[in-house]
Amino acid sequence: MAQTNAPGSQSAPGAIRIRFMSKKITGILLVGLMACAQPQASEPVAALHDLFEREWAVRLAEFPMFATYVGVQDYNDRLTDVSVAAQKRRALLSLGFLDELNAIDRAALPRQEQVNYSLFKRQLENDLAGFEYGEWQIPLNADSGFHTAYARLPVEVPLQSIADYENYLARLKAWPTHVAQQIDNMRIGLGRGMTLPRVVLEGIESGIAPHVVSQAEHSVFYAPFERLPAHFSEQEKARLTAAGKTAILNSVVPGYQAFLEFMTEEYIPGARATLGATELPNGAAYYTQRIKYFTTLSLDAAAIHQIGLAEVERIRKDMDAVIEKVGFEGNFASFLQFLRTDPRFYAATPQELLKEAAFIAKTMDGKLPSLFGALPRLPYGIAPVPEHIAPKYTAGRYVPPAQGSGQPGWDWVNTHKLESRPLYALPALTLHEAVPGHHLQFALALEQGEQPPFRRFDYISAFGEGWGLYSEWLGIEAGIYDDPYDEFGRLTYEMWRACRLVVDTGLHAMGWSRQQAMDFLAGNTALSLHEVATETDRYISWPAQALSYKLGELKIRELRQLAEAELGADFDIREFHDAVLVNGSVTLPLLEESVRDFITARSAAN
Repeated sequence: MAQTNAPGSQSAPGAIRIRFMSKKITGILLVGLMACAQPQASEPVAALHDLFEREWAVRLAEFPMFATYVGVQDYNDRLTDVSVAAQKRRALLSLGFLDELNAIDRAALPRQEQVNYSLFKRQLENDLAGFEYGEWQIPLNADSGFHTAYARLPVEVPLQSIADYENYLARLKAWPTHVAQQIDNMRIGLGRGMTLPRVVLEGIESGIAPHVVSQAEHSVFYAPFERLPAHFSEQEKARLTAAGKTAILNSVVPGYQAFLEFMTEEYIPGARATLGATELPNGAAYYTQRIKYFTTLSLDAAAIHQIGLAEVERIRKDMDAVIEKVGFEGNFASFLQFLRTDPRFYAATPQELLKEAAFIAKTMDGKLPSLFGALPRLPYGIAPVPEHIAPKYTAGRYVPPAQGSGQPGWDWVNTHKLESRPLYALPALTLHEAVPGHHLQFALALEQGEQPPFRRFDYISAFGEGWGLYSEWLGIEAGIYDDPYDEFGRLTYEMWRACRLVVDTGLHAMGWSRQQAMDFLAGNTALSLHEVATETDRYISWPAQALSYKLGELKIRELRQLAEAELGADFDIREFHDAVLVNGSVTLPLLEESVRDFITARSAAN
């Protein structure tokens, strides 16, 4: 059933417009002061790009950490203001920019500019919806949040000059204020029932407490002072090191301590006992908006649930075929138990797990030229998930580098609880997170300098995660799954994403319990039981994000089948992949339009 009035596209901005009607003049003044005067250009393309540039300048000023991430160094001495006043100010700014955008005739724009227009509008409307629903009152989920993102500061900021270190110190000192603002926002959420479910918060302190240290040298934030550039004088080194110790002990540690106390004494006891997003304030509309945001499709929860059930049934047949192939005597449940308990499927040490991931990644590197015409310049590495977040973290994740940080992309592999990290799932995980998955897609998008920056640095989950899951499937053609257990691992990962369609909609729209969700995952996949629990909590705390993987992959595979059928002998897998990735992160409807254009152009050329 199609959704024709998703809150993220119409109703949420309208609600904000009513709420802020009396402040409209204030909003216009803010836009004028912070974004400069509106353009006088009559030409639509010029007006559109002028709007892009002014909004981008405001975005960088409003989000200093984001500015650093994209390589703009003008705000490196500050953290983002997340106060209530700042949230309202940014909503007004977005509303003003949206008014300007709506005044531009989209139909008068060239095709590529229409794509820019649509993606820019999507960002503004989602910003407004996030404010309206109060997403800023829940700045964390089950495995991460603003507190874990801040711990990445030592490796995501430039640290080459004295000024760089002074900026770093300023950001360390700003931490208590930022934490206090986040706590204020979370208290607003507590007051209106906009909180994480209490059940997913068990163990959340494991990502906070490690930063409450008695000696500065034990803090992750001290690392930059252990690698001070050689060209600094000894006097400067001593001064900066002393200042770093003071900032860590007087600002960083108290900030984390305050957050730890708030979480354990106030937030967790006051968090809601319910699970589903539909139990939040205006929850049904909020979940509908989240579905639209993460999938970019007009599907409702019931339709997605049925797609998931159908995919579970299809994939189960392929899994049964592998079980028969290896000659296992027993039913499906006993085969899963065998996989979860036999030592042959688990690494003995973290280094063994990391080395296996590196071998898989390097093997896939050698396959890339046969599958892609365009390859990125940015390298990537394999690293363990940091210890302070590993216990509640997912099995792996790709971490793109901040621009100018001197870092590669990182494929994080979770080495916590090795008995829950099966080797048979590692090939699919590595292809998803590294190449040809997230790293390749992210790096190519960043290198597309002809696109406006708001697109180069955007990430649309249905496209990115759909591409990641498609990349796992692409490993079949690349010959990565040469062992039947590895093939079963790939299938269990595909089944896992199909189960997400069922579980996410079940939890958030159909009244499923946490145990019901875990039983469904455990009964249909070979995920370890530890992963089943952490993944279920992730879905509970991050409504609809889990839907993006399978729906995105289904669309990409559908478009590939279309291209193969239409082009026949002229189909070139490298050209097709380049056509999918050439525009960076886009919505699934826009991706389909782009691929159809590619097919038409390729047919005409032949």
